[in-house]
Amino acid sequence: MSAVRTTTLWRPTGPIELELLREARFRAWPPRLPEQPIFYPVLNEDYAIRIARDWNVKHDGAGFVTRFEVETEFLSRYPVRQAGGATILELWVPAEELDEFNAHLVGEIQVVHEFR
Repeated sequence: MSAVRTTTLWRPTGPIELELLREARFRAWPPRLPEQPIFYPVLNEDYAIRIARDWNVKHDGAGFVTRFEVETEFLSRYPVRQAGGATILELWVPAEELDEFNAHLVGEIQVVHEFR
C-alpha cells in the first residue's frame, strides 16, 4: 500500500471558528455561514500569519493560524488563486463542497500561532 500524498495548507482563524474546530476535535472545518459562500485555505504560512495578526486580532480580539494536510489529488480540482502579491495564494472551496473537503483531510488541524 502506498502512502497518500498530502499538501500542507494554512487557515487564519478567529476565536469563534477555533471553538467550532475544538468541538469537531480538530478533524473538520465547520459549515460556512450564509454570508460565507467560499472557504479560503491559503498556501503559505506567512500569508495566514498576516491575516490572523492584522485582521482577526483587530476584528475579533484574537487570531490563530492553523495548519492541516489535505490529499493532494483531491485538491487538484481547486485552482490556485492569486489574491494579491506573488505569495498571496489561496484555494476557493465552495461552501457546499466543504463536507467533501473535510473527508479528504489527513490527520488533525493544528493551531500553530496565536495573536492577541
